[in-house]
Amino acid sequence: MRLDRGRFTVVAYPADVRLARTLLDSATARDTFPGLPRPHTRALIAVAPDGRRFREWVGPAAPEWGAAIAIPDEQRIVMQGGNAGSDAGNPFRVLRHELAHLALHEYLGDRPPRWFDEGYASYAAAEWGRDDALATNVSLALHGVPPLDSLDGGFQSNASRADATYALSYRAVADLASLDPQRGLALFFRYWKETGSMDVAIRRAYGLTEAAFEAQWRSRTMHRYGILALLANVTVIMSLLGFVIVPLYVVRLRRRRRALAALLASDAAAERAARASALAALLANGGPPDVPRESRRTDPPPS
Repeated sequence: MRLDRGRFTVVAYPADVRLARTLLDSATARDTFPGLPRPHTRALIAVAPDGRRFREWVGPAAPEWGAAIAIPDEQRIVMQGGNAGSDAGNPFRVLRHELAHLALHEYLGDRPPRWFDEGYASYAAAEWGRDDALATNVSLALHGVPPLDSLDGGFQSNASRADATYALSYRAVADLASLDPQRGLALFFRYWKETGSMDVAIRRAYGLTEAAFEAQWRSRTMHRYGILALLANVTVIMSLLGFVIVPLYVVRLRRRRRALAALLASDAAAERAARASALAALLANGGPPDVPRESRRTDPPPS
């Protein structure tokens, strides 16, 4: 089935028509993106009924953990429908993320590197939960924050590394926007489009070089999340050790208690045996020896 409104077309199978209508409502109600002029290009949103169809429509570029994908050159989005698993995320936020890719591409073309493209889409979709991946990232705690130009390879890695890469990219774009609390990314985007240079755009919009911004971002991110990641992983390690050490301690304590109980029982048995032996000896001798009469003491009567 096909639904059209404004610049959007949504196609879906009958089972996903209700979802398709609500996605269309969301897309038309929030059709502006931070720092960018309002998009005008028509966009197609295809809702796949199942994982097999999703992979067929996307092609071999679809990662196993992906919930949706934007194809900017075609102004097309493919996303999973109602049969998607819980790990697919909130469909409205997912759609917002993918529409931000299209809007950024419409304005800047292929200029943005992958880390900025993904970071901006997360920023536009208000994916604040991305920071959680940094607070528990052991690589961040041990190796520090990687350079921005090294992030692109992480998007095609396993789900865990990809989550950390998305989080770092989101944090970089959010930190860049925070440099101008009033205008955010608006001047930066305008200068980037005019000059074609990200470095020049950062200089003009924020008064510092791209290298200086990156150094500031890496230091701030490490200060903010590195210690949290280290503490989180120390807590996990201590918990794992607790699962190992506590049972061993309990087993050892039980052994000590059993050994003490056996020792007490042995002492009690030995004491009982000694008393029985003494009694048997007395009985064998005819009872206790008589005291001589003359040695018996007679107390005087009371006066």
